[in-house]
Amino acid sequence: MDVLKLAALDSEDLTVISACCQDAVLKIGEINVLPGEKRLVLPVNRYAWEKNGQRLAIPERRRAVLHFDRVMSVQSHGIDRKKPDEVLSLLTIRFVENNAPSGTVELVFAGEAMLRIEVECIEVQLSDLGATWAAKATPKHGV
Repeated sequence: MDVLKLAALDSEDLTVISACCQDAVLKIGEINVLPGEKRLVLPVNRYAWEKNGQRLAIPERRRAVLHFDRVMSVQSHGIDRKKPDEVLSLLTIRFVENNAPSGTVELVFAGEAMLRIEVECIEVQLSDLGATWAAKATPKHGV
């Protein structure tokens, strides 16, 4: 089984993880902020874009964990924690440097929802967990 295990230590690396997580979905109730450990953990069902270009490939999703370390704080916009079963669709991840190497990692979701993660520095991991399953559809994006 071909699984992704990626790490990001700078904004260029984070761009790669963002591309691999585009259109990942997760439930609000699965967002796990661990302030004592300076960590944010997001279990996601990611769309396997890296498989999309392979001939005769069936579109697939994979269970993965997106893991942020060195987290100082997490703020949300447009995310109602009282609705744990509501699904968020991740559009992009970007980094805004404040005082190098610290800054804000922004997770932008469809519907104008966002997580802002204040970090000491970029330290992010993406790890696929297990088997894949057929995606119901290939995500489409307007130009």
